[in-house]
Amino acid sequence: MSWLATAPASVAPEYTQQALGYPSLFLLVLIGALVPVVPTGALVSTAAVVAVHQSSPLALALVFVTASLAAFLGDGALYWLGRRGMRSKNGSRWLEAIRSRAPEDRLAQAQEKLADHGVAVLVLSRLVPAGRIPVMLACLMAKWPLRRFARGNLPACLAWAVTYQLIGILGGSLFEEPWEGVVAAVALTVAVSTAPSLWRRLRRNARTWGKA
Repeated sequence: MSWLATAPASVAPEYTQQALGYPSLFLLVLIGALVPVVPTGALVSTAAVVAVHQSSPLALALVFVTASLAAFLGDGALYWLGRRGMRSKNGSRWLEAIRSRAPEDRLAQAQEKLADHGVAVLVLSRLVPAGRIPVMLACLMAKWPLRRFARGNLPACLAWAVTYQLIGILGGSLFEEPWEGVVAAVALTVAVSTAPSLWRRLRRNARTWGKA
């Protein structure tokens, strides 16, 4: 019967984690969608690691719903603010923020792919590091209505949440201690996020050396 005495003590911290964790995850992912400096992928992976070590069978499902909904609403809000800036004669600080994070070469690529593949590009843009903002700006410049953007962005946010949650599940499953899984998930998330930019830099350097 000793487990009866220890059960409340073990359940209470987990309930507290859930009561604080899901609203915090929602808020941080929402802010990260509006202000693309918060590492939202790492947040989702970390939350998934914690969920793996919880007893609730719904923990992982709640992480998925929370993250994908926050990302969808944040993207929609940023796109709506960008459309307002496009219609304004003086623009807006939100539109300038979007433009500042979309280099000309990346924007040109996004516009070309958007013209060729349409909505499918939105799904890939959320999975490719630093791909979301150039594609969003391309949609704004193509004058996509908010409804059309939202239809394409919904599967993009779902795929994004699944991808980073799987990274967290992998990290949480490999280690017994949650903190070890968090470290592994964050390291893997950083590797996934930085690998494409490093590859592009290496290719540019190789072309430069080849011309020299």
